[in-house]
Amino acid sequence: MDKKLIIIGANGALGKGVTKKLLSKNYDEIYLFDFKFDDSYADPKIKQFIIRDLSIEKNVMAALHEIKPEADTKLFLYSTIGGFYGGISVWETEEVDFDRMMNMNLKTNFFIAKHFASLVKKSYSGSICFTSAYTGNHPENLKFAYGAAKSSLNYLVKSISSEANDIRLSANAIAPFIIDTPANREWMKNANYSSWIKPEEIGELVHSIFNHYNFLSGNIIELKMRFND
Repeated sequence: MDKKLIIIGANGALGKGVTKKLLSKNYDEIYLFDFKFDDSYADPKIKQFIIRDLSIEKNVMAALHEIKPEADTKLFLYSTIGGFYGGISVWETEEVDFDRMMNMNLKTNFFIAKHFASLVKKSYSGSICFTSAYTGNHPENLKFAYGAAKSSLNYLVKSISSEANDIRLSANAIAPFIIDTPANREWMKNANYSSWIKPEEIGELVHSIFNHYNFLSGNIIELKMRFND
């Protein structure tokens, strides 16, 4: 049984760390999608594709059209797609910023899930994992638009899990409190970075989810800051 891995958003700080970890795992073909790539790969099993605005459905369809479904293939997709906006109150939030958060965090992932499901129907089975956020389950001040979009993404995950058993598709999301990326270090210069979750650790977790995909579904896996053991 062949295993095909799809990573959407493979070139960002999170995507690079996840990709580095997952490239070492036992996938027969790996499809990487992003708006640009800083690195290329000589390995013929790794394929890279440039994408356009994924809040436009036809662009998602065009991207996923690159994957050919087969009856003896398992498909696995991890989406890093999302974006942050915060620092202002509910009543100061502009419509354009609310819409941007919904487009980046919910709408794009809805389109990805919708058209990935079409591929899974023509394959043996599949699993999809999204990148949510801790605040999607635990509201915080001054993060309304972002938190509402992530909470809606969580509902999407649970809806897929509830509806997709018949097509042999599972769905989960990881929900970090904070990820150790250069941008987050710049934002919180005096923080204890050793307690933050690393992108490579998320990659290992996603692989574990995919390893147990036929019974692990509908979970929003919260990742708080680590403690020292």
